[in-house]
Amino acid sequence: MKKSIKKILYIGLIIFLLMQLYQPARNVGFEQDVTANFTKVYKVPKNVETILRTSCYDCHSNNTHYPLYSFIQPARFFMESHIKEGKENLNFNEWGNYSNRKQNNKLDRIVKQIKSDEMPLASYTLIHKNAILTSIQKQEVINWINTINSDE
Repeated sequence: MKKSIKKILYIGLIIFLLMQLYQPARNVGFEQDVTANFTKVYKVPKNVETILRTSCYDCHSNNTHYPLYSFIQPARFFMESHIKEGKENLNFNEWGNYSNRKQNNKLDRIVKQIKSDEMPLASYTLIHKNAILTSIQKQEVINWINTINSDE
């Protein structure tokens, strides 16, 4: 019985170590059209830009800040799938490439998701406590987005 447990643990360790060999490309420093960036399309107040960069940009831009645990599988795999999905839904670095209609829809979705506490994801804020939006931060972003929508 003890030999079989040791054997299972040994095989599990080997599988874990082999998993570490798979390291997908990092979401950092992709060549991009800087003029398409959200902060170039709109004159974003510094406080709102800071909030977005802290709470949104890791999954919704072309430049993720990777913590140390991102080098360990399977955490890296889950992280990359979140980033890929996040960028498919909204990419602040590609904002200027969206049509006006799509930009307006994205702004509306941002407001709805902030109001309903859907974003940032709970799984992200569990580890990144600084990404948790206070009620004041939420209101700052929502108010600013509402001023953009009223200008158009």
